[in-house]
Amino acid sequence: MDQREELGAYLRARRDALTPSDVGLPGGRARRTKGLRREEVSMLAGVSVTWYTWLEQGRRINASVDVLEALARALLLDDAGRRHLLALASRVPDLPTDAVEQAPDALVRLIESMEPAPAYVLGPRWEFLAWNRAQARLYPTIERLADDERNLLWVIFAEPTARSLVGDWPDQARRILAEFRAGTAALRTDARVVSLVDRLRRASTEFATWWDLADVASFRTRVRTYHHPRAGELVFEYQQLTASEWPSLRVVCQLPVPGDDSAARLAAWREIV
Repeated sequence: MDQREELGAYLRARRDALTPSDVGLPGGRARRTKGLRREEVSMLAGVSVTWYTWLEQGRRINASVDVLEALARALLLDDAGRRHLLALASRVPDLPTDAVEQAPDALVRLIESMEPAPAYVLGPRWEFLAWNRAQARLYPTIERLADDERNLLWVIFAEPTARSLVGDWPDQARRILAEFRAGTAALRTDARVVSLVDRLRRASTEFATWWDLADVASFRTRVRTYHHPRAGELVFEYQQLTASEWPSLRVVCQLPVPGDDSAARLAAWREIV
């Protein structure tokens, strides 16, 4: 799928996700179209139906930022969705991103200092570059994964022990997928990202279904639960940081919740089996 086709697919997915009542329009009877009609989106955005249809079809037409902003408003896109729309419509070619094999020593020491809170460093394609001992106690399989599987998205969707570990898996998995899509928009044509998506399509029916919905979301701090086989039910606050010196890397920390002893109970299991 080239850039214009991907833009068209995103617009269709967002149009299909809305109902007339969402945008203040009457529903009518016997609607054959799932979601909004193209005519309705074009009316709300103030553009011609023909032009909007061509845009969805991936034709070689250019859209101004003002028009794209109008489409974002018509489709009720949040800030993450608006930025994703602008990125897909950009005529600036994607910049190549070098493979990052190791986390900088400063970030390794940073996550080690976060003990007993589980923490890890993600690369630009969400590959695990480093993790502290608390993270290895929370998810022991991380130390035994093959190189091409040591990726947060692969772990969430294709690694069975992670699926049973993560509480409220469907909601968390779909949220992480939406954050991944938003966070890697500039790498959407990168060979390693394309390969990861293709492999996950084959490995997970949920991934294949949700990927086609084209959801995007900015990172949001939230409380996550885990069903740990040795430490019991655990609760952490999921937080993400970006170091200004390495903006393509992410530091993810699972902070102890005040008044909860999850971190202490997890720390009691010092041997990885």
